[in-house]
Amino acid sequence: MPTGLRRYHQTGDLHAINVNCFRKRAIFDTPEPRDTFVNILEEGRHKYQFQIIGYVVMPTHIHLLVSEPENAPLSTAMQVLKQRFSRTRVLEEHIWEPRYYDFNVFSSHKLIEKLEYIHMNPVNAGLVNAPTDWQWSSYRAHYHGEAGPVSITTL
Repeated sequence: MPTGLRRYHQTGDLHAINVNCFRKRAIFDTPEPRDTFVNILEEGRHKYQFQIIGYVVMPTHIHLLVSEPENAPLSTAMQVLKQRFSRTRVLEEHIWEPRYYDFNVFSSHKLIEKLEYIHMNPVNAGLVNAPTDWQWSSYRAHYHGEAGPVSITTL
């Protein structure tokens, strides 16, 4: 297991999380796995009672901006999300990298920075011309008030 990664939980901070697919494989290269993950994310949000401020599902990774769960550690909620998605991919041996990157969002400036980064990720990757065109993101909920498959908390 990698050393030097420190996590600061139970701080009341929001968390910007990046989870990579194993060896940067494009597991989410088609709509079906992206839809599946988004549905699992919403179920996890409900089960562990955390807020989702922002998210995007990219072909090789996902970004989340979330609060700490009310009834479990964040690491447990992330482990369950990853495991539940992995079970849908029974023919593949490895889906995820073993760890996830977690950044505590401690100011409104960082919150805006992380949310903009999340929403612009599909544009910067050349997948779409505008963030509104990528449906596996919280962009439309934030800027158009559209309800999507994941319940978003706007701040």
